[in-house]
Parts: sequence; structure tokens; C-alpha cells
Amino acid sequence: MGKALEGKRIVIAGSRKTDEMSILIEKQGGIPAVRSLQGTVFLADKQVEPDLKRFVDEGADWAIFTTGIGTETLLNLAEKMDIKESFLQIICEAKVASRGYKTYAALKKLDIKPVAVDEDGTTKGLVRALDGQNFSGKRVMVQLHGENAPTLVKFLEDNGASVMPLLPYQHIAPEREAVETLCQELLNNEVDAVCFTTAIQVRSLFDFAREQGYANEILQAFKGKALAAAVGKVTAEALEEEGVERLVVPENERMGAMVIELCKYYEQAMESK
Repeated sequence: MGKALEGKRIVIAGSRKTDEMSILIEKQGGIPAVRSLQGTVFLADKQVEPDLKRFVDEGADWAIFTTGIGTETLLNLAEKMDIKESFLQIICEAKVASRGYKTYAALKKLDIKPVAVDEDGTTKGLVRALDGQNFSGKRVMVQLHGENAPTLVKFLEDNGASVMPLLPYQHIAPEREAVETLCQELLNNEVDAVCFTTAIQVRSLFDFAREQGYANEILQAFKGKALAAAVGKVTAEALEEEGVERLVVPENERMGAMVIELCKYYEQAMESK
């Protein structure tokens, strides 16, 4: 019985725990390659302060929070700017929506009960929860994390909302060289699978491919030889938004579980031959 990943080239798109992942892949006979698409997420306090002040001055009908850490960071920044009480008051007077259990927990600590909550931790789940609400002419603050949430913002704008994004964290793109190398490998059919551990990695790959004019070819690569693996639902959702249909996602959102899922996929493919 051969090993499930025997001779397969598996790309790791993350920047954390790449050694552990490489060992797991090698144990299954695979050939790991690290192409970090993560870039860096930094606290953009100076950039967000004017927007936060505007939010407090002008108020909003809705406040939508998408990450626990982002929610807590906005609160800390408001405190640093001496506007915490006003910030909390506006949130209490607005309708609140929340994505992800960490966000829900952060709001619960503040005694804030959201009127809309996703059922599965994804932006799509949040959009489903918001569907049917009246956003016509409403001012909506959306807390984002390091990147935009195109599906959510488009949904709100299509329903007549005036969207005010607050990004306490912003994203610096990864090294161009790593993204370019992976793109070339995908275009040359040299990759069997790509393991994505965050939505940002997915955006980095497709934003770069769009900029270079070969996003469609990259998408075709994922329809052909290259298999996309996502560590969890939010990363899988980003891949689906980019048009990737064939992907593996473990039930247990862990890197090790993702490698096991890859093995299962290839074992089943062998059996069905």
C-alpha cells in the first residue's frame, strides 16, 4: 500500500507552522513547498482613528462586527481617544449584527445582543441572517479585518445602505516573488494541491493573477490538476467567491486535519480508478 501523497507536490500558502505541515506532508510521501501568500496584517490605529471619530460623531443605524479581535481593538482605540462611552452608546442604539463565535463572545462581554448572527461562521451565513432586513437609506458601519468583505458590502449597497467600513487592521501584500512563483507553477501544471490557511492568502493569489491578466488560467488550473485545500469554512468561502469549485475542507478546522483530508481525497481517487 503506497502512501496517499506519494510523489505529489503540495504547496503550503501560509506562513505559520510551515515546518510541522511540511513534516506531515512528507510522512505521507508528498513533496512540500512553502509559497507564503499571507503577507502581514498590522494594527492601523492612525489610519482608522478619523473613521472611528466620524462614526461616533455621525452615528449609524447598524453596526456589523466580523471579528472578535477587531471588535475589541475598536473598543480599545475608542478608549484611547476618550470616546469609548459615545462609541458604546451608538452601538447600543444601533441594530447590531455579528459574524463568528469570537465576535459574538466579545459583544456578549459588553452586554450587546446582536439582532442578526451567522449560523456557520461565514460571511455568506451573515448575509443570509441579514436578508429581509430593511437597509434602504440606512447608515451601516462594517468592521472588517485586514481585507474587504466584497459579498457583504455588495449585499448592503445593493439593498440601499450607505456603508462605512472600519478597518482596525490592514493588510500588506506578500512578497511578489512567492505569489509569482506559485502562479507560474500552477500555469505549468507543476502543483498537485495548494493548502490555504486564511482567506487573505486566497485573495493575495487571485488579486495578483488579476493584476497580471491570467486569473482565468489560474482558475482553470484549479479545475484541472491542482486541488485547493482550505483549513476551514471562512477560507473555503473565499475560494468559492473566486470561483474555485473543487476543494477539500476538514470538519475539524486544523492544519493536520486538512492534510488528512487531502490524503482521503487522493485515496478515494485511486480507488475509483
